[in-house]
Amino acid sequence: MSDISRSPLTPFGSEIHGLALWSLDDADTFTSLASHWAHDGIMLLRRQALSERELLHFSQQFGTPHIILRDDWQSKDCPEIIKITNMRDYYGESLGALGAGELDWHTDQSYVTEPATGSILHMVEMPTSAPKTYWANLQLAYAMLSPSMQARIERLEVVYDYLARQSTYDDEPEMTAELRRRTPPVKHPLVQAHPLTGKRSLYLDPTTAAYIDGWDEQSSLKLLSELAAHATQPEFVYVHEWQVGDVVMWDNAILMHKRDAFDPAGNRLLKRATLRMPPDLHIVPRGTLVAW
Repeated sequence: MSDISRSPLTPFGSEIHGLALWSLDDADTFTSLASHWAHDGIMLLRRQALSERELLHFSQQFGTPHIILRDDWQSKDCPEIIKITNMRDYYGESLGALGAGELDWHTDQSYVTEPATGSILHMVEMPTSAPKTYWANLQLAYAMLSPSMQARIERLEVVYDYLARQSTYDDEPEMTAELRRRTPPVKHPLVQAHPLTGKRSLYLDPTTAAYIDGWDEQSSLKLLSELAAHATQPEFVYVHEWQVGDVVMWDNAILMHKRDAFDPAGNRLLKRATLRMPPDLHIVPRGTLVAW
């Protein structure tokens, strides 16, 4: 088994040292990494250089790769890998997703009934003044809620709608009828329990949350805004300063994230694998469709 050296990130998560992911092929090491990921929520590995196929192979050791709904974001050579970039081709067409604008706090795929919650993101190219990325731990945030608030939200479900988020992306055309058909509103329980530890966590995405099921819009947004403000206090947030070659692995079921804006004149390219995670190691949200 490869020796795994870890050091803590602040205020949560871990950095893994001494592994070359492009040549890693040891079952015991993958098992150990999977266990650390299940407990840490986020892991950082620096100084990596992975092809798309190598990134896909690495990701397959932790879950089932998922091909996202946005086929315009997929790699043409490896559709399980998506490109996060502001770069454009010779004809001025976007080469991937999200542009250079600020991304607010969100969790990926909250707008589908069975979200693929594992993300592995590899930094390939970045501008000199690279934007920071922030992760907020919703498990830690839940633990610090008052007992009365925990009781209040225990059985609530939140309705999520992708239309709200899609309209905020840079360089995005109006949502097509086909994309709308593929992304109807869904609802998920606001509180989830971890299968290993039993620890409870918020499941929250301010960018797509439309309302609390059975509540009016004003009351819904008041409570959801209060929870989001609580969850994104500095004591629950890890701030990442990127380096080329970084690989960051995180669990969208217990973490929200956001990114700073940056100068669009600087090229930024990351490649991401999205995974359906094993339900014995991770929270796996199960939602239901909402009539619209």
